[in-house]
Amino acid sequence: GMNAAVGILTQRGGMTSHAALVARQMGKVCVAGCGSLDIDYAKRKMTVKGKTIKEGDYISIDGSTGEVILGRIETKPSEVLQVLLEKTMKPSESIQYKYFDKLMKWADKKRRLEVRTNADQPDQAQTAIAFGAEGIGLCRTEHMFFGEGKIDAMREMILADNVKGRKKALSKLLPFQREDFKGIFKAMGGRPVTIRTLDPPLHEFLPHDAEEIEKLAGIMGVSAEKIKSKIESLKEMNPMLGHRGCRLGIVYPEITEMQARAILEAACEVIKEDKIKVAPEIMIPLVGHENELKSQEQLVRKTADAVMKEKKQKISYTVGTMIELPRAALTADEIAERAEFFSFGTNDLTQTTFGLSRDDAGNFLQYYYEKEILAEDPFQTIDQKGVGRLMEIGVTKGRSVRKDLKVGICGEHGGETKSVKFCDKLGLNYVSCSPYRVPIARIAAAQAAIESGAKRSLKKKK
Repeated sequence: GMNAAVGILTQRGGMTSHAALVARQMGKVCVAGCGSLDIDYAKRKMTVKGKTIKEGDYISIDGSTGEVILGRIETKPSEVLQVLLEKTMKPSESIQYKYFDKLMKWADKKRRLEVRTNADQPDQAQTAIAFGAEGIGLCRTEHMFFGEGKIDAMREMILADNVKGRKKALSKLLPFQREDFKGIFKAMGGRPVTIRTLDPPLHEFLPHDAEEIEKLAGIMGVSAEKIKSKIESLKEMNPMLGHRGCRLGIVYPEITEMQARAILEAACEVIKEDKIKVAPEIMIPLVGHENELKSQEQLVRKTADAVMKEKKQKISYTVGTMIELPRAALTADEIAERAEFFSFGTNDLTQTTFGLSRDDAGNFLQYYYEKEILAEDPFQTIDQKGVGRLMEIGVTKGRSVRKDLKVGICGEHGGETKSVKFCDKLGLNYVSCSPYRVPIARIAAAQAAIESGAKRSLKKKK
């Protein structure tokens, strides 16, 4: 659906909901959380303020202002995009691009922070590189499972009753994952790539409407009732805090093993075939206890050793973790005993610190701004007193154990100006954001360096 869409308009959610996050990564215009919409899926129409819009009617949406306009308005293509992405203009033909390029070069001379991108497809990676990204700070592996042929194998793995059945299904997924990673490594041309192992709960990969369930039953050669029963068994009261992230890899180690093997085999092949230097950064999600990381890290290293022995090839790789739970930040010194890098997943860290659901908060946060309870959306700008304090503790404790600990951020805050400046203040190594936000992060990082330099000069004069 989102791949086919020119623009995205949702009734629920908000600017920082998952739909908005994915749309931003894809470079699609999105207005999320338009609560006044009344959508009738059966009749394929929607109503808002007494007006009815049917399938086939035109609407125009502005992702910057949140405006939804009835009808088709005239738009002008961006000259910067025409030069960098579409290649329909030469740099010399656009004054707008010349100014953009000069500004970016100034910013790059001043900034200290590295700017990476969140991308899980080669085309997204190439877009980000065109905008100046220096690596991938978050490659989500779950999106790779939804392609043709892949989702059936993924569902077969979920429906399997034992380890043997799961391994059989995972052996079908392995070549797909390997090719996906090869595509990413090639697109990045030797730049750093941080790959996150499977994060979402398994129920997200299963169908939920009757027609899809029947179709899957036919493909799998099982009854629709068995699939319904499995779907029911995977339901959780609070999936965000349930069986996801590293917890999946601990209960089903064969999943982590398959992904680690796919990453290392892809790296070996790209180094050998394409002569590209690859040093994967393997990131374990939702770690809250050092023993969770220990379990997954040992499995990754065991698998990596096996692959390197089979391929007769040495690969430089690192294993790290996301810091997205308060406990992880508070015990970062213990986690850093094994983690070679940290990446703050500030989307979930904000959720778990505030006790707010990112996808539901849009329903009531507006009242918080009106009543001056909150000055701004904590999912857009880092809450420095709460979430930011946890980040500061995490950085300090982590580097007290491992002085060269690489620390970044891969939440959507990585492309927001105030948040980028805060990351610079904390001494992070990099920020990572959606491809289209990379230029914003580059400028914000430069501003942070200039402002902090000015403050230091002022202190010296005093």
